[in-house]
Amino acid sequence: MSDVRVEKIVKRFGTTTAVDGIDLCMPAGKLFFLLGPSGCGKTTLLRMIAGFETPTAGTILFGDRDVTSLPPEKRDAGMVFQGYALWPHLSVFENVAFGLRVRKTADAELQNRVGEALELVRMEGLGDRKPTQLSGGQQQRVALARALAFRPGVLLLDEPLSNLDARLRLEMRTEIRRIVDEADITTIYVTHDQEEALSLADGLAVLRDGRVEQVGSPRELYDRPASRFTASFLGDTNFLAGTLDATGSGDGSIQTDAGRLALKTTNGAGSGNATVSLRPEAIRILQEGDPNPDGWNEFSGSLKGSIFLGQGSEHRIEVGNAEVRVLELHPRTTRNPGSTVRMAIDPDDVVLVED
Repeated sequence: MSDVRVEKIVKRFGTTTAVDGIDLCMPAGKLFFLLGPSGCGKTTLLRMIAGFETPTAGTILFGDRDVTSLPPEKRDAGMVFQGYALWPHLSVFENVAFGLRVRKTADAELQNRVGEALELVRMEGLGDRKPTQLSGGQQQRVALARALAFRPGVLLLDEPLSNLDARLRLEMRTEIRRIVDEADITTIYVTHDQEEALSLADGLAVLRDGRVEQVGSPRELYDRPASRFTASFLGDTNFLAGTLDATGSGDGSIQTDAGRLALKTTNGAGSGNATVSLRPEAIRILQEGDPNPDGWNEFSGSLKGSIFLGQGSEHRIEVGNAEVRVLELHPRTTRNPGSTVRMAIDPDDVVLVED
């Protein structure tokens, strides 16, 4: 088991730069996500790590081993493709055994490793079936077993759940987390699905236009996004522009169209024009007679409309010259348009972001 590092990696296709000088370390034994919109360079970066694309410049290291110029079969990496890439004419057993046969693994060892891999993905007893006799989730498990059968040091997953329906995606998220933990393997997972990344990742990198926008744990990036792009890509949020008054202690306040809001961290920014992010679920609606939590920002506005979401309601509230969205879980009160809504938010949830 080793970490994976890319140093100053560049990939150009003609005049188009798909990956633009990325430096990144993916820790050993962890499930690390490359997250971003289509065209951000995440799949190209994964394919360079796998050896299917040659970097225009830069270095790829598995631990201390430089694998930049090695072919895929020499890198000790297992790959799970978006489309599974199973052989339809081969049984489940032979699909899983394929890489081992290419490596000329002795038959007894091959039998043992295929059995272990199928047991790990909970597909034991189905080795004689053909892929066409399996559900989508079962095919995904076979693809994982094939990648794990030769015991690679690194597992690479390219949008592995994109072909599954919503229910199966939820089931397979849990299974992938379990399989990675039991295999104790360095895993790099490419997706554009924010929920997958936030629910599964030990760490993640948000990519934008071939560059790394921000790196950290899911909670760090969700709670403390550094930019508007990261904040909006990792979930719903409200952006309020205004004038920042910073103090030497690191806290401050910002005058916005929704009023003045205190904030805890100014990230070293000086006073001047700035933008803050307020997550809809961080804004608390105060019921009549409720006291304002000590030290929180309090403001009120007029309800413009609501959408019932099942687990809660999303409200659009006009506050001063701004409109904010508030997520109220399990609402106990029916709110009518035009009614006044009192709200509060912890200064720590008023997050300064770069434009």
